[in-house]
Amino acid sequence: MKFRIESLILFVQNIELLKNFYTQVFEFEALEEIPKQWVLLKAGSCNIGLHQIGEAYMHLDPASAASESNTKIVFEVDEDLFSLRTDLLSRGVRLKETQEWEGYDYIICDGEDPEGNVFQLKQRISRI
Repeated sequence: MKFRIESLILFVQNIELLKNFYTQVFEFEALEEIPKQWVLLKAGSCNIGLHQIGEAYMHLDPASAASESNTKIVFEVDEDLFSLRTDLLSRGVRLKETQEWEGYDYIICDGEDPEGNVFQLKQRISRI
């Protein structure tokens, strides 16, 4: 038996806000949409589902709930991460500084979507 990740789901408070973020910033395509309930985004070989959070959780601050999560979505990028980071910062995306480590063939940069869900951008670097 073989398993593969087809999609992951984020439970969110504001579907429209996050749909706009991921379609505009990352240029993901919306594959399915049920207004105010569900959006499925094409994100490479894995889809991202945005699912409206239950009414009982709407009072929670999304950023504090997301910051306590142990989940991070990682996006590998082909373009120069430093230039991409500069562009995304100019568009209001929350990003930390880039990081790299000896023996690790990637430059990384962590960020947050508008509800505080953590993501990472990573670019492979060649070591000569």
